[in-house]
Amino acid sequence: QVQLVESGGGLVQAGGSLSLSCEASGLTFSNAAMAWFRQVPGKEREFVSIINWSGDDTYYEDSVKGRFTISRDNGKNTVYLRMNSLKVEDTAVYYCAGDPRSGGPFIRAVINGRMEMAHWGKGTLVTVSS
Repeated sequence: QVQLVESGGGLVQAGGSLSLSCEASGLTFSNAAMAWFRQVPGKEREFVSIINWSGDDTYYEDSVKGRFTISRDNGKNTVYLRMNSLKVEDTAVYYCAGDPRSGGPFIRAVINGRMEMAHWGKGTLVTVSS
């Protein structure tokens, strides 16, 4: 059974930084694509960032480019999201997602919303105050 457990959410002032972590179990982590999504209540879940199995390829939603950094440690089965220069509009529940597929076509399909990640965490709340 795959489990993804997020941690690191909390309250931060605008302009501040926060780091999220997601530890995976039950998944061959070193082969998996890992991603972060977020959702504001009442709105659709949106893609934030994705990283391929090796960490060589990373992609970001336009509004977080230059501010957020995704990374992974395959030895610790953990993916991270470093969030800098946080804005009030970054407030959301952040979800970690993983999938054993990690090829370029799959990743592009996830970014474009044409395919879904197979496994999801329960989310961690990030609140950015003004």
